[in-house]
Amino acid sequence: MAKPLSAEVVLRLVARGEVSLDESMATHWVDPDLADEPRRDLLTPRIALSHRTGFPNWRDGTLRFERAPGEAFGYSGEGFEYMARFVEKKTGTPFETLAERLVFAPSGMTETAYTRRPWFEGRIAVPHDSDGTPLAPQIASRYIASDDVFSTPRDYARFLIGLVERQGIDAATAAERVRIQTDRRAELCAPPREATCPDEVGFGLGWESFLIEGRRYLMHTGMDEGTFTLGYVSPDAREGTVIFTNSRNGPQAVLPILDAIGRDPAFVDWLRTFAG
Repeated sequence: MAKPLSAEVVLRLVARGEVSLDESMATHWVDPDLADEPRRDLLTPRIALSHRTGFPNWRDGTLRFERAPGEAFGYSGEGFEYMARFVEKKTGTPFETLAERLVFAPSGMTETAYTRRPWFEGRIAVPHDSDGTPLAPQIASRYIASDDVFSTPRDYARFLIGLVERQGIDAATAAERVRIQTDRRAELCAPPREATCPDEVGFGLGWESFLIEGRRYLMHTGMDEGTFTLGYVSPDAREGTVIFTNSRNGPQAVLPILDAIGRDPAFVDWLRTFAG
């Protein structure tokens, strides 16, 4: 669940007036693959954070547009990497350093990092495939803004508390975070889910955003080989949940855990409609 953390770095820069959500990223960063592509000028932090860059999830050798920026939703790790490069160029500061200064340190997140740290030794929850076979952990030597952050449930909960407390951010930017930027109602509420469809469903800035029975929820999930994670928070109710699993079978544990916790039944019922 690196993307919400990386999005928060950008939003806190926005709140400080150092970055604008709607400025062209081409003023500070253009991927070499797009040097002769005029549509690069349309890319903005808002478009990247709401998965509307037009990029694929990952490039196949060369970065190309699959559609025009801003045209439609398309989940893209490449979009987050592009945004991170832009932020580094504009601020003159490595992205991981910005994350530590603006998000991790203020929230007391002493056990979260994008890249290997000495305190990882002996503390990594080993991933497992669906048969229970241990797998080698994937530990990056260079940050990936869209993937592979290492953390603990306690640290990630501290991050969610920071969101609820509107840490390092102003009211206007906090409102932009939860506002639906990419409406996915038609896609996600097709039969048989139309009866339980939220009032709003789509992507905000870095998070999936739902409005259910008058209450706002932000959610993100993460999956790599042998791991599955989920986190959600309701800024309205000032509560949330973090679930980390080190198994490919992790998705099967989520609903039983949420049922055992017994909170947010309408939100949990919406998630239940996706259980196969």
